[in-house]
Amino acid sequence: MVVWPIIADLEMPAEINESESTPSESTSETASAAAGVMASVSTDSSDVSAAAGTSNGKKLTPHDLLRAFEQSQLKSDLPEIYVGDTIRVGVRIREGNKERVQPYEGVVIAKRHGGLNETITVRRIFQGIGVERVFMLHSPQVASLKVERRGKVRRAKLFYLRDRVGKATRVKQRFDR
Repeated sequence: MVVWPIIADLEMPAEINESESTPSESTSETASAAAGVMASVSTDSSDVSAAAGTSNGKKLTPHDLLRAFEQSQLKSDLPEIYVGDTIRVGVRIREGNKERVQPYEGVVIAKRHGGLNETITVRRIFQGIGVERVFMLHSPQVASLKVERRGKVRRAKLFYLRDRVGKATRVKQRFDR
């Protein structure tokens, strides 16, 4: 990591006496002392590259650093989720100082984005009212994901289910996945 010292905060070396030197000499000596301090500061990015998983000596760009961070945050144990599937999402809920997992079961009506920002929209009927929630798959708030049923659909987005009521909202089951 590069640390840039502020030259104004550097103290004068003990060898320099204010009364013996002229202002021009003290300025040049202060600049040379500052240059020595700057040279002693580590400009090697080995600690950053070790965190990013690269040790080839190349300089890391901010884009590479972000990509490495996002890779470290991705969950690896997610099941294959398709639009039309009925899934059970375990949502972490914090009440006071306690934490519990509350299940939320519904039909996936949309998938969006990708990578760390991947989201799914899950719709369920609760007490006769349609409720939709958007979950970020790689969020720490999502404790678990389980596919209960595979759905057979021919659309990428199932927004037409919003207009349907009762048994018309059912999705046919798919057995080949």
